[in-house]
Amino acid sequence: QVHLAESGGGLVQAGDSLKLSCVASGRAASVFRMGWFRQAPGKEREFVALISWTNNTMYSRSVKGRFTIYGDEAKTTVYLQMSNLKPEDTAIYYCATTTDWSPREVSYENWGQGTQVTVSS
Repeated sequence: QVHLAESGGGLVQAGDSLKLSCVASGRAASVFRMGWFRQAPGKEREFVALISWTNNTMYSRSVKGRFTIYGDEAKTTVYLQMSNLKPEDTAIYYCATTTDWSPREVSYENWGQGTQVTVSS
């Protein structure tokens, strides 16, 4: 079992930046690829970004060019650097692990509790 803990959310203004962190612990945490999803009020959870430990990355169209996903050398922490935030980025952000290379939610096995990001206009 892998435990994931997100942090770094908060209330910011449009145009600001914010960095989220996700720490993975537990059995074989470093073998998984790690991704970020988000869920806005009244909407389904959607893919944001994914990283492999060979530093391949994947982004949704809505965040590409504004968000950057990267990990640490220990392969147990993944970050989501968010820039030029927009009100539509307001959501609960979740990290999750996968052994696949896919933006599909069903491909992810372990999930964190989420961290709230609110962007005011």
